[in-house]
Amino acid sequence: MNSAASGAVNGGISFWYADDGLPAPREPLAGDASADVVIVGGGYTGLWTAYYLKKAAPFLRITVLEQKFCGYGASGRNGGWLYNGIAGRDRYARLHGHDAAVRLQTAMNETVAEVVRVAEEEGIDADVRVGGVLEVAYTPAQLARLKAFHEQELSYGEKDRELYGARETAERIRVAHAVGSTWTPHGARLHPVKLVKGLAAAAEALGVTIHEGTPVTEIRPKHAVTPYGTVRAPYVLRCTEGFTASLKGQRRTWLPMNSSMITTEPLTDAQWAGIGWEGCETLGDMAHAYMYAQRTADGRIALGGRGVPYRFGSRTDNDGRTQAATVEALHEILVRFFPSLAGVRVAHAWSGVLGVPRDWCATVTLDRATGLGWAGGYVGSGVATANLAARTLRDLVQQDSGQAGGTELTTLPWVNHRVRKWEPEPLRWLGVHGMYTTYRTADRRELTAPGAQSSRLARFADRVAGRH
Repeated sequence: MNSAASGAVNGGISFWYADDGLPAPREPLAGDASADVVIVGGGYTGLWTAYYLKKAAPFLRITVLEQKFCGYGASGRNGGWLYNGIAGRDRYARLHGHDAAVRLQTAMNETVAEVVRVAEEEGIDADVRVGGVLEVAYTPAQLARLKAFHEQELSYGEKDRELYGARETAERIRVAHAVGSTWTPHGARLHPVKLVKGLAAAAEALGVTIHEGTPVTEIRPKHAVTPYGTVRAPYVLRCTEGFTASLKGQRRTWLPMNSSMITTEPLTDAQWAGIGWEGCETLGDMAHAYMYAQRTADGRIALGGRGVPYRFGSRTDNDGRTQAATVEALHEILVRFFPSLAGVRVAHAWSGVLGVPRDWCATVTLDRATGLGWAGGYVGSGVATANLAARTLRDLVQQDSGQAGGTELTTLPWVNHRVRKWEPEPLRWLGVHGMYTTYRTADRRELTAPGAQSSRLARFADRVAGRH
């Protein structure tokens, strides 16, 4: 590890927890119990679902069961991108028609504002800054993809999106060699842990029961089974995202994809002056193995990418510890984007998992025959998507229980979408690692190639992976 990355804190869940502190532990389940709704998983999806259900029907007895502590998984480790992307939209357009996909995209656009609204209403200070999302291109092939992506987003009704050339891009953020970008106002930077802590507190204040240190080992109709007892409820909602594979019978349901991040030490005013970034946009690129970044409230750059994408056997976690080679690779991206920061120290590195369905489509489901529901498979776009999923689960439960009728959300095309399971090992491991090796090779070729054609390697990897 070079001098820029040496001495970085590695793991410890995430920088966000190092910055804001670990939460005081809540009591585990004390024995068998009953509820009207039991929610498995204390991340964004589970907490938002509990919050909205309790607001809609205060009489409901709602219990959340969390294996470690609220926000231990992706909700406490993500890049703080609250934005309007949703996994699977193009496939839903093919399955249900373009207009249905436009409705889904419109709901996602509105979800960004909904999260900001609730945070303000509940007094959750999560360092939210609504600056939109800027996605840049720095090769001819990336620029061609960016322009196609921009036109596609317009076709899904996002009329307030803007396309920039090199000069206009630099006026927002001075990314080295950037030749263009696309910007949407439907995005915000936030502090993931401050949001998840505030959300858990808001749910508890409404009367939701949260048990931490309570791993659920099996979900079956009307039962959530833990080592400390079983919670029985008419509705059992699985909100476990990247940790779903640890549940009995769910090993191949969603693949736990690994994503890694670094944060820099705080930059000086002079360093920020050289970069720009006054609008605090979230920043991404059009590489096949893409990056994501934000300017934090305390003046750091937090930057992420895939690193080692998958652990054999769907294993998930070692409290966020990250391989040295991944830290180096992320630091190289940082310096490629901002060469003036070559000497800036990496302060913290960590990893986490996100849920990937076999067809790369986020879903929300309630099986009316069993009372089992689930939401997830966000493929890295979960900060906002979890909120839309939670409001949809709320409406599905209320509709099924006769408390309310169907809503606009219950008719969105991702509702009750089913997909086949992932292949058994070692095919899973070989496929995912082969895919990302191919993407990185394609990105390297595009950096040196003069043409505007996307690498055929990447198109091949997309087809094999089932992403398109």
